Parts: sequence; C-alpha cells; structure tokens
Amino acid sequence: MFQDDLPIATFEMPAGLRAPEPSEAPPAVPDTGQQLQVFHIRLANSAGRREAASLLIRKMYGWRGYAFEPSLQHDPNKVTLYAETGGVLVGTMSLCLDSAFGLPADDNFRDKLDALRSQGRRLCEPSRLAIDKGVTKRVFAALIHISYLYSHKLHGFSDYVIEVNPRHVMFYKRMLGFSDFGEERPCSRVGAPAVLLRLPLEEMGVQIRKWGGLMEQHGDERSFYPYFFPVWDEAGITARLNGGHH
Repeated sequence: MFQDDLPIATFEMPAGLRAPEPSEAPPAVPDTGQQLQVFHIRLANSAGRREAASLLIRKMYGWRGYAFEPSLQHDPNKVTLYAETGGVLVGTMSLCLDSAFGLPADDNFRDKLDALRSQGRRLCEPSRLAIDKGVTKRVFAALIHISYLYSHKLHGFSDYVIEVNPRHVMFYKRMLGFSDFGEERPCSRVGAPAVLLRLPLEEMGVQIRKWGGLMEQHGDERSFYPYFFPVWDEAGITARLNGGHH
C-alpha cells in the first residue's frame, strides 16, 4: 500500500478511460455515469517505493520486449514520481537532471547534448516511464506536468531530451510536441534502437497555459495537454512538490 504520506496531486476520473499505447489515437470519451476512480501522485522518497516503481517498469518493458536493469542505488540527480489508485501503483516516471555525471542519453547522443550545453541550455531527461495497461491517460499527463513543474518552475531547467523507440516518435511529437534532435542509433540499455527528441520547456508551458484543464472540452485538439492540470493548480502543486522533495 502506498497511502502513508500526503500526495503532490489528487484527481478523479471515470474508471476505464484507458491510456492509449504510443501507436494509438486517444480513446473515445466514456459515458458520464461511470464510477469515479481517485488517483494520487507522489514522490518515491523511499527505497521501497522506488523498488515498486521498478517492478512496474520491468513488467511493462518486458511486455514490449525491452531489456530493463534497475538501478541499485539512488541517484541524487534523479527524482521519481509514481501514481497510485486504491493503494496500487499504476504509473511511474523518473526525471534525470543534468549534472557533472551527465544524462542517460549521453551514452548514445553525447555529441547532440553537448551542443545544447554549449548554448547554455539546462537539460533534463524523462526516463523509465511506465503506465499500467487500462489506466486513464490523465495519469500520463499528470506525471509529465508535475515533472515540468519540478524541472522548469522549481529548478530552472530549459529542455527535455528523451530517447524513444522509433515507432513511438510520432506519439511524442503529436501528444507533447517533441521534435527530432538525433537520428536513430542503437540503445544498449534496452536492447532496441532509439531516436533523440527535444522539447524546450518554454514551449511546453505555452501549451499548458492554452489547453491545461480543458479535459474533454478541447474541441479538435489531439495532444495530451487538455489533460494536464489547469494553470491555477500549479502554485499549490509546486509548493507540495518542493516540500515533499525536501
């Protein structure tokens, strides 16, 4: 069970609003009479929570045929978020902050990242993102939004860089606005090819301010941004995030 500390954010969604696979379009909106499910987003501040997150990642990566080796020690330059409902962990992502030790993407794309660093850009890398099958797409949106608040609003980082499998590139471009930044190269960590994508966090902020909180009332917008939190929730989430990390 994962309910013994205060959440960073809590939201309710109709049960069964499934998150799409990266190759899929968003699912249809369910009937309004469905039962509500309560989700909490928390920081994985203990070894037990990080291990639970690793178990979910191992399950989801294994289902897709990817290799996964959990880290045996906590990296002080990495923060891990997780989502739970009913005490069950259903989603997780880590955010690696650039430091003297570099980022995971340096293994394959150091030349590309160094070019950004030379321009004074401060990089961070979302990694180990896993959402259990059958879970609302808003869990994905909440994890990404909170990682944005942590990296950009609290710590002044300027860019997301992310390694993704080539077949998932269009998902990240369409749903979050990433753009190409590095050609396909082999990724030894997961035993599959990877492409480097980039998203300046200023651009993410523009989309959040435009679409955040609209949910199904978003017209023809196909990205995940309507499922982000509304901008007026950001101050409270940021305060709880800052307090929880310290």
